[in-house]
Amino acid sequence: MTKSKKPEFRPNEFVVYPAHGVGRIISIEEQEVVGFKLELFVITFEKDKMTLRVPTHKAAESGLRALSAPDVVTKALETLRGKAKVKRAMWSRRAQEYEQKINSGDLMAIAEVVRDLHRTDDQREQSYSERQLYEQALERLTREVAAVSGVDELGAQKKVDEVLLSRAA
Repeated sequence: MTKSKKPEFRPNEFVVYPAHGVGRIISIEEQEVVGFKLELFVITFEKDKMTLRVPTHKAAESGLRALSAPDVVTKALETLRGKAKVKRAMWSRRAQEYEQKINSGDLMAIAEVVRDLHRTDDQREQSYSERQLYEQALERLTREVAAVSGVDELGAQKKVDEVLLSRAA
């Protein structure tokens, strides 16, 4: 039938790669690998000082997607207002689930991790691994909010902090 449909991304467009978060396509290039010509999206992740090359025909399979729509960002921020839903499973199992949600690239799932791991000043300290997961999820959420809202990361961080603080009140 038909070949897998290539996503229509262009240079200078922001995209989300599940395992790394928000990046910018800097070019679409052709490379020869083992005698085959491949068309690749060249994606840069400025903050991580990393460049990733994804074959255009494998982009959908790899989970590469456009930024979330503004209404999805609004829903994600609303999710932060909700009450934390912490399962009674062992930490290692919950940590695996949080890691899977973060690496899914799904903004709503990432917002759930931030909501569930957020601690107010009057709550007990987070363990090192909890803090690592929380910061990773918060960074992914903030970067996508920034890219969608057209503000810098500091502005997006303030927006997310306001929502989290309003929950504590």
